[in-house]
Amino acid sequence: MSNSEVPQPQQPQQPGAEQPGAQPTVTPPPAGNVPPAGNVPPAGYQPPQSYQQPGQPYGQPGQPYNQPGQPGQPGGFQFAMPTDGPRNFNDVMPKGGFSGMFSVTGLPTELKVSYWIWLIGGMLGVLGGLFGMLATLALFTVAPALAAVVLLLVLVALVLAAAQILLVLKMKEGKEWARLALTIVAGVSLVLAVIGGSVGGGSGIGNNWLGFLISAAATVLMWLPNSQAWFNSVKGRA
Repeated sequence: MSNSEVPQPQQPQQPGAEQPGAQPTVTPPPAGNVPPAGNVPPAGYQPPQSYQQPGQPYGQPGQPYNQPGQPGQPGGFQFAMPTDGPRNFNDVMPKGGFSGMFSVTGLPTELKVSYWIWLIGGMLGVLGGLFGMLATLALFTVAPALAAVVLLLVLVALVLAAAQILLVLKMKEGKEWARLALTIVAGVSLVLAVIGGSVGGGSGIGNNWLGFLISAAATVLMWLPNSQAWFNSVKGRA
């Protein structure tokens, strides 16, 4: 036997190496994962529903990704009814009484301006209501029926002014129910301005258009983004 006829030792097959002429093997991808690199998915293969296609925005399959700050996402404005409503009379009264009425430490600029508008407006409303009652008593001698209607409006305005002072003090504590109540007060002041203007005949009796415009500005300031962020931070510390 010649040396050329000596059988050569068989080389061990390397892992993953394929025999010449053999068909390539395809390893099926594990469920829920992307097929491994180097494997060709079989015909008709569909990725699982939880698989995120390359280039598709992050989120649920087929749904666009909402950037933070859009409505419905954390950081965006979304109105919700307050959950910190008062449970008893003590919850309505300001903490520490009226001693800290003129302190606005910790409030953002928007809420500081809104606070002073509500507070000063409430004080002026109380004084105006007291003087309005005196003027209404004089009106009884001329037109008793008209004086009775005006007196009722003055009393309502007086009660609202007193409630406004209490509400703004609770708003300063970060109570969202007080902010919502002040917004309602602004709406009631609009109704009083309309009714008072028609009853007073433009004479200024019961006419509260200026008060409504001021309270409307204070209401807008309470709902600005910086104010909303401050209320959320207070709620987080509670």
